[in-house]
Amino acid sequence: MSRSIRETNLINVTNPKSESFFSKPNFFDKLSEPNLKSSSDVVQLNYLLIMSTTIALPHAPSTLTQCPSIFRAKPHPIIHHPRFMTTCSAVGSRQLKLSPEKSSSLSSPVYVTLPLDDLGGEADPVGTVGRREFTAESIGVLAEAGVEGVVMDVWWALVEREPRVYHWETFLEMAEMVQRSGLKIRVVLAFHSERDWPTWPKTVDLPLWILEEFQKNRGLGYKNRYGCPGEEYISLGCDTLPVLRGRSPLETYADFMRSFRDNFRPFLGHVITGIQVGMGSDGELKYPSANIHELVIGRTGEFNCYDKYMVASLKEHARELGMPEWGDVCRLSEPLQFAGIKGNGNDDSWNTPYGAFLLEWYSGMLLMHGERICEQAEAIFSGTNVTMSAKLGGYYYHYLHPSHISELTAGYYNTSTRDGYLPFARMFARHGFTLCCSSFDLKDETERYCTSSPEGLLKQILSAARLCGIPVEGESSDPCYNGRLTSLKQVVKMSKNYLSGLENPSFSFKLRADKFKSFKSPKYLLEKHSRATFTDFVRRMSNLND
Repeated sequence: MSRSIRETNLINVTNPKSESFFSKPNFFDKLSEPNLKSSSDVVQLNYLLIMSTTIALPHAPSTLTQCPSIFRAKPHPIIHHPRFMTTCSAVGSRQLKLSPEKSSSLSSPVYVTLPLDDLGGEADPVGTVGRREFTAESIGVLAEAGVEGVVMDVWWALVEREPRVYHWETFLEMAEMVQRSGLKIRVVLAFHSERDWPTWPKTVDLPLWILEEFQKNRGLGYKNRYGCPGEEYISLGCDTLPVLRGRSPLETYADFMRSFRDNFRPFLGHVITGIQVGMGSDGELKYPSANIHELVIGRTGEFNCYDKYMVASLKEHARELGMPEWGDVCRLSEPLQFAGIKGNGNDDSWNTPYGAFLLEWYSGMLLMHGERICEQAEAIFSGTNVTMSAKLGGYYYHYLHPSHISELTAGYYNTSTRDGYLPFARMFARHGFTLCCSSFDLKDETERYCTSSPEGLLKQILSAARLCGIPVEGESSDPCYNGRLTSLKQVVKMSKNYLSGLENPSFSFKLRADKFKSFKSPKYLLEKHSRATFTDFVRRMSNLND
């Protein structure tokens, strides 16, 4: 089945007569021919070299695909990581066990994010816990409601204000405060900037010394086709280059993580039970293609591969493939045309040989970035008995369009015939990482555009996690402090759907705080929107068998 569908994908791309190249018995003999007859032969051959490792299936939550890659000859298998020993199947591959019966106990601990001012972002002076008594009282209210713990965002800009000089006082004080309440902490290591929308006041930026380097080297930030440099996150194109005063970005992240480990060692494993490592804008493993306000009005996002480091990488891989003209980033059309939503038969759209090359490289660079950080974090926090996790973005806004264009610009090579999330789940599985994703609170029926499907995207990502046997951390898309407690019913529904049939379920859920509207505390949530409603939600999440 998979092979015939893959053949269909090549029809009208490599042969106008709609004849599959796989039906020609001598086609792969061309691999050994020293001289190809024409440039079209080169295009066809190189395209099939990429696609021949792909099992392209119709879009379905249970789709199993291999990851085609120009970076390695074969995709990594799903590897059994010691952290997930209990989920090993009989055949030895890492999978969550499925049972036809209901699990004996389906539950999800609930965590609530701490508002930014409680963490010193708005404190005076910076570096102190804001409103100590009020914060302590709020944490106590959460403990009484039955939550498992809180989520503490550890911002790079608040800690490393000078190179290699780390200020942990605020976060150590907060950890002690939470410890006294009996709650647990999930830490988010935030290597990105955070901004309010739509007025754009900066809430937390990158460290000042990093911004100074941005001014010296305008290639450090991602750029879209308009040439506007972003300052949300350092471009992954320079991951290994010494562009930060003698250190590479990866070395800088690693030094930060080591310092965190050494300073918080007394809390690791019993108070701090989980660490989510930020890998991109908004703390998610993605490109900063668009902000949420642009996407909800139907925009597609922009490809962010125009900084000098990404351009150099694209040219290099085009040369390696024997198609140097594909290394010209100016060839990339604007997203609506690339997706085939407008224009007249563009030859460089997503479902052409060039489109396959570009998207494989673009997503492959993101995978490589995630792989490198996962390797570092796994080694640094080995033996600390904390759960490591990373988050994927939820770009569901064009999910029902064949191209999934808003996912493509974010770095996920996911289309109507290709599962783009399984490679990321495999990568997390290799390093014992939990997969974090959002949209648990969203419904298709409430979406503004007919091509949006938050439920469809979430089911696909959760299915990839199931196939790879990795735990999941769910998260709300909208801050629960904005009067959206009615969406918590949808959270319960989607959590049940994911956990149903798993013998050894491992799932937790995080409620996002509203960081930008008056910096309200958790106590504000419970007073204004009914403590009983919130407590009932926590109770229902602790017993999803009901």
